[in-house]
Amino acid sequence: MLNVLDLHTYYGDSHVLQGVTMHVDTGTVTAILGRNGVGKTTLCRSLVGLTPARAGRIVFDGTEITRLPPHRICAMRISLVPQGRRIFPSLTVEENLAIAGRTRASLASSVSEKREHPPGRPASPAKKPMIQTMTARAARLLGARAPLLERAPSWDVRKVYAVFPRLSERSGHRGDELSGGEQQMLAIARALVANPVLLVMDEPTEGLAPMLVAEVGELIRRLKDEGTSILLVEQNAAFAVKTADYVHVMSKGQIVHSSEPAALWANQDIKAQFLGVPRVDPTIARDVPVERKGR
Repeated sequence: MLNVLDLHTYYGDSHVLQGVTMHVDTGTVTAILGRNGVGKTTLCRSLVGLTPARAGRIVFDGTEITRLPPHRICAMRISLVPQGRRIFPSLTVEENLAIAGRTRASLASSVSEKREHPPGRPASPAKKPMIQTMTARAARLLGARAPLLERAPSWDVRKVYAVFPRLSERSGHRGDELSGGEQQMLAIARALVANPVLLVMDEPTEGLAPMLVAEVGELIRRLKDEGTSILLVEQNAAFAVKTADYVHVMSKGQIVHSSEPAALWANQDIKAQFLGVPRVDPTIARDVPVERKGR
């Protein structure tokens, strides 16, 4: 579904991503692990167009999106749950969700209508083949590809309220009146109402109580089961390996290890060097948190 090939991203003269190559397979949860400051958030921002890469390629479902602006990438149904939540503090829960709930279909329709013919002037029969070609091209550019769309679940405000009943109770409260956990719920719900086929989650468990961390894990598993592919960026290695199907480890702007979660957790050297997980005597180690899931 998603392939990142030799990606290089800068902030000014600072070379942050230094040749990142990784992938996310369709219908899976793929985790990116690493310490603070290794480039995980920059990778998320590059994927959704907020910090464009200077070199390399990002290919989503066969279409290169490396140079596309954020709104075009969003229209391809890639949603971001940003680190730090980034909700609108002056808007209510319902208003935050309403903004994100603009459907991809309406955006695709708007683009195709502008290209087909001027407002108020019906298309002539002679122009219909050209219009159909342009509409198909607009659909491709916006990522409206049947196989992916058929697998993706459909979300609306009512459905996210069913998943997050606390948000329903607080629907009339402003963003800055919510607790940290409620804000994180809103950030995830906002991404879901955009109906993503790929959900990029940047540190979704940061600052959450253990009970809420468990709920996020259950939600990720549910989303995967319903057909949403997920890129999970996490510092919490134990949480990530319980949840993911495949993991990449980042250090200094590069991918330094890629494997299935069980193989990573068994690798004491990688865990100690790049994730800060203390070494454990293998004769007494019982710290493997991996719960293998049916596929």
